[in-house]
Amino acid sequence: MSVETQPSLILRFGTFEVDVRSGELRKQGVRVKLQEQPFHVLTVLLQRFGEVVTREELRAQIWPEDTFVDFDNSLNTSINKLREALGDSADNPRFIETLPRRGYRFIAPVAGNDGKQRSNAVASGEVAAWPVRRWKVVVTILVLAAGIAAGLLWRSRHSHHLTEKDTIVLGDFANSTSDPVFDGTLREGLSVQLEQSPFLSLVSQEGIQQTLHMMGQPANARLTPEISREVCQRTHSAAALEGSIALIGTRYNLILKAVSCVNGDLLASTEAQANDKSHVLDALGTVASEMRTKLGESLSTVQKYNTPLEQATTPSLEALQAYSLGFRATWVAGENNAALPFLERATQFDPNFAMAYWAMSNAYSGAGESTLAAEKIRKAFELRAGVSELEKLLIETDYSSFQTGDLMKLRRNAELGAQMYAREPIFHLDLGVVSNYLGQYEAGLKEHREAFRLAPYNSLFTREIVFTDLLLNRVEEAAATAAEAHAKGVDSSLDSILYLIAFYRNDTAEMARQVTSSSGKPGEEDLLLALEADTAAYFGHLHRAREFSRRAAESAEQAGENETAATYYAVSALRDALFGDATKARQQAVIAQGRSARRDLNYGCALAFAYAGDQSRAQTLADDLARSFPEDTIVHFNYLPTLRSTLSIRRSKPQQALDILQVAAPFELGLPAFSFYNWPNLYPVYLRGEAYLATHKGSEAAAEFQKIVDHRGIVLNEPIGALAHLQLGRAYSLQGDTDKAHVAYNDFLTLWKDADPDVPILKQAKAEYGKLK
Repeated sequence: MSVETQPSLILRFGTFEVDVRSGELRKQGVRVKLQEQPFHVLTVLLQRFGEVVTREELRAQIWPEDTFVDFDNSLNTSINKLREALGDSADNPRFIETLPRRGYRFIAPVAGNDGKQRSNAVASGEVAAWPVRRWKVVVTILVLAAGIAAGLLWRSRHSHHLTEKDTIVLGDFANSTSDPVFDGTLREGLSVQLEQSPFLSLVSQEGIQQTLHMMGQPANARLTPEISREVCQRTHSAAALEGSIALIGTRYNLILKAVSCVNGDLLASTEAQANDKSHVLDALGTVASEMRTKLGESLSTVQKYNTPLEQATTPSLEALQAYSLGFRATWVAGENNAALPFLERATQFDPNFAMAYWAMSNAYSGAGESTLAAEKIRKAFELRAGVSELEKLLIETDYSSFQTGDLMKLRRNAELGAQMYAREPIFHLDLGVVSNYLGQYEAGLKEHREAFRLAPYNSLFTREIVFTDLLLNRVEEAAATAAEAHAKGVDSSLDSILYLIAFYRNDTAEMARQVTSSSGKPGEEDLLLALEADTAAYFGHLHRAREFSRRAAESAEQAGENETAATYYAVSALRDALFGDATKARQQAVIAQGRSARRDLNYGCALAFAYAGDQSRAQTLADDLARSFPEDTIVHFNYLPTLRSTLSIRRSKPQQALDILQVAAPFELGLPAFSFYNWPNLYPVYLRGEAYLATHKGSEAAAEFQKIVDHRGIVLNEPIGALAHLQLGRAYSLQGDTDKAHVAYNDFLTLWKDADPDVPILKQAKAEYGKLK
């Protein structure tokens, strides 16, 4: 017995599709359970979408005259079940509108197999009333099959598919509605939709900004079709997307076109309508999905990675507009504090806007406010269920970074993101940062270079490459990369790194120039002043170091970065404690604690208290760190071992200190601080050296302090970088190697030749050196 195969009739609206022949309703490829009578009602409404279908007409087509049924109750039940399946509402309909005492109207745009929107006249010819005679079905299907074949032939000759190597420039929407809520908002929404695609790749905002600069255009220039195409050509992209929105009667019409950058030819076009402003984002999602398919993405990935826009972001246009403004301030202008009011406003419009909380977390992190960053990422994490796969990975990765501190989970999420979205640079940045946290700098450099390859206009990615080269003692490579970035105009994040390169080279003039150039710049001035404080302390100028730290804290407070300001006081306290001024150290630590309390800050205060002899306060802070951060990798493999070993040495238990520090050995060369100010580097190494001195093992102690000297690119201008020379002298003296001890002491005293004469550790060093002679 032969079986005839016939093409199925597929009609699409929103995220749904209807297979008339098989009697199936599907949402994003997943079948939705719907009984026969409601499905019949849906096919009739689709047949005449945009028109009023009276209750009597529905009865005539679905319930024949000889059918004995409570018609009114059956129709009401069918409509209710249909709305439930579609997630629709009678009060605020997206699909089925009720006209009291008249009937119903299907109000969403409907498209056929070829992706083209159908007029109601076409729909009437394509969707047969149910039930119908067999010959009508056969004729309809044959006509449809011929139309589909012709459409496929035309598309095969005229469509222009992109490849995975192509990039796209996303222009601004032309808004002729006179409603400013659409300005910037639709572009941001379309960006969110297209970035879900593992196939398409948008030119980054940084790339667009850099190209506009080379074109002589202002940074806030509108991406008109002409400007978009020029940006497209300069970035060697394949296509520019041009969007428009118009108000026609009471309906909003959205059109999206893909235009060739080479010759301006139209590559693809799609459009959708919204019956009112509240459904514009639905229409935007429709044109985005259709454009992805028309540009060559497989239907399977479009269906798999196609979270509706109002679910991925927000159903509120006002919230999305505020988010867009905040996004531009943070990621385009680099103004974290300026972005926060916009992002806060976005969450006021929509308290469930997960990505707005994520963006706030990143802005606070960029401003050095880790407590607030953790608070916001926790909220985003709680609301992440409905967002897209890409956004979920971004939230979960940052949750591991800002909230739990679990670097192993952060790495797993970043690796998954890099696999799923091979052209998304942020996951390679995360992998590079994790590698640097763990002291795996070669691996970190590889990931940072890959991130930069994917986004060559991002100054942050450039900074990470330069910094990682410096960490590896490759100062000339770091300087060359920085010079190249300056020539390209992507060096906005390099001020502090340029200062550190100059320190490494003993270029005091360049160091002074960087400090001067940062003067008056919120978010930059404080960091350069803090680095200047470290440098002053490195050469024994403790009074100047305190003054620079105070100025850095004041600058940070003026910029609204209170936690950063408190950290500068904590670092000042630690320097005082290391140099033997216990009283001043306790005073500075108390000031720091009075301003803020968080992971890195509390660690600095605890270490200062321990060196200053206040074991009780140090122990309390250590216990609080252990309790507050149970999953934090840095806390448990760096901070706590360092603190506990410090306390053990002060309690005359140096062997206990050595045992405690064993857990820190795998990651001891890593970067513990989650900020550009990496002040607590190599302390586990320094404490192990002190413990060996206390157990009279000079050779082992010398090996530890030599690590600090050898890793100058990691320790840089930290105080223990200078003190390591003194400790080497003590270790060699303990071994009885007078010649080496003499050299090491001399190295320290040369560094401190102009030091403040009243610094306690300097007095000790001179006395020891005198005895050595």
